[in-house]
Amino acid sequence: MNILETEWWAMAVPPEWWAESEEDSILVGDRDGVGCIEISTLHKEQGEFDSAVVDQIVREESEPELQWRKVNVGAFSGLQSEWCEEGAAVREWYLASGAMLLYITYSCEEENRGMDDEAVDEILDTLVLTE
Repeated sequence: MNILETEWWAMAVPPEWWAESEEDSILVGDRDGVGCIEISTLHKEQGEFDSAVVDQIVREESEPELQWRKVNVGAFSGLQSEWCEEGAAVREWYLASGAMLLYITYSCEEENRGMDDEAVDEILDTLVLTE
């Protein structure tokens, strides 16, 4: 297992997955090319992202017809949804811990929907704070 560490959080990445940093996000992909996780971090200078703030962000940023469920993922809690659009299967999370909000998406071709779900869940469950 490799450890991916950023300024604010870290998570374990299995050997069969790769990770790289882009301008504003971290990409973690399956070496088989099935799908990719993208993680963006928002960090407040003051205050915290409580559940009411996360709910408000989700309402403002997502499509109104999406169904969201509460989740605990690693050291974070928030909301998760999934859907298909334009041939892609998408899973999306808004996860908060203290002053940090992670916006995470996992996408793959619709025909591969569900194939990596267990692996993605296991990877995200290793999320910890590094502050």
